[in-house]
Amino acid sequence: MSPAPAVGQAGLWNIANVLTMVRLLLVPAFVLLMAAHGGHDPAWRSFAWAAFTIAMITDLFDGELARRYDLVTDFGKIADPIADKAIMGAALICLSALGDLPWWVTIVILAREIGITLMRFWVIRHGVIPASRGGKLKTLAQGVAVGMYILTLTGPLATLRFWIMAAAVVLTVVTGLDYVKQAIVLRRRGLAAEREQRVQ
Repeated sequence: MSPAPAVGQAGLWNIANVLTMVRLLLVPAFVLLMAAHGGHDPAWRSFAWAAFTIAMITDLFDGELARRYDLVTDFGKIADPIADKAIMGAALICLSALGDLPWWVTIVILAREIGITLMRFWVIRHGVIPASRGGKLKTLAQGVAVGMYILTLTGPLATLRFWIMAAAVVLTVVTGLDYVKQAIVLRRRGLAAEREQRVQ
């Protein structure tokens, strides 16, 4: 008697994974657009902004589609966070390399993002740290701020983007510390539960 087929097992080529792949492919395209004509041509920066915006929009939809329609795959679990960090990291590094954004801002944001991702893997056997409202607000603030820095803005809009980026940096640090606290508590509980099981 042959084994029953797996129920609810999504294939690799589903809409959620395709959107993730599109986002990954947009990263090198975005970098090329940012670097075109010396990196400060308004027209090319507008194209780069469009690529960044499309990538951020796909980020909003692929995870939601995967959860809603049971399209979660091992590829998606790995590739989705990589794609998220890749497009944001590419944008921040390009902006700092072109002198539009201080390097310390890029370092703070990337250190937080990479650190929290590694920390999630560190405690994953004890449980999953859910995305908080603050974390989602941080992602929104980062996306809006970086998008505004990609465009060649002047006057009040340039001032506005500075303050949005400042808010994004504050949210990045505050939510990062909150995730560290959650991870420590989660790990302590997990280790305590393991000790209790060994005693029993």
